[in-house]
Amino acid sequence: MTHRNLVILTGSGISAESGVPTFRAADGLWMGHRVQDVATPEAFARDPALVQDFYNQRRRQLAQVEPNAAHQALAELAARWDGDLLLVTQNVDDLHDRAHASTPPAAGFELIHMHGELLKAQCTATGQVLDWPGDLAPDQPSPFRPKGRLRPHIVWFGEWPLRMDRIEAALAACDLFVSIGTSGAVYPAAGFVQLANHAGARTVELNLEPSLGSRFFDDARYGPATEIVPAFFAGL
Repeated sequence: MTHRNLVILTGSGISAESGVPTFRAADGLWMGHRVQDVATPEAFARDPALVQDFYNQRRRQLAQVEPNAAHQALAELAARWDGDLLLVTQNVDDLHDRAHASTPPAAGFELIHMHGELLKAQCTATGQVLDWPGDLAPDQPSPFRPKGRLRPHIVWFGEWPLRMDRIEAALAACDLFVSIGTSGAVYPAAGFVQLANHAGARTVELNLEPSLGSRFFDDARYGPATEIVPAFFAGL
């Protein structure tokens, strides 16, 4: 079967082999912190110093990791794909961006960070976003409005993911949906496979182990991302 419109969803599992910590450990903690303490608007209002320090540390860690074979396989696919290819990532790291920078994609490619980007900051007063590779101070002033300040450009719990209209439109038009390295536990991304099924697309899960939504997929491959992702897309 020939596929033209492809939507790929990636989660923390694709970056784990690069050394990026996955979202939450088995004990429910995120790098030693409760999610409620570092990943909600209320946490930022309550203790901005703790929240900024948490993301400052994660930002510094990015300089120590590199895209792996799974990121590169997707970049090579995007460079040769003769059709529409939307890559939606739940990851806030820049490993997809780096992989595609070294292997420029074809015209039909688009990358969406639905949960924001670690190397960007957002004005609390206007919502405007700017590149920010360094540390953010607890009361970092915003260049966009005198009374505003900068926060991490991260979609926290209680906030709606970015560009959902574009993502849902692509899912409604796709004929192949591939989910890579996701737990199937976080919505709305966990529901993407059902939207793709409704559109009549072929749906494939590539993961270390079956996700919570594995029953919704037509096909699956399980194993390390650096092995199964290049193998799957090489034969596509």
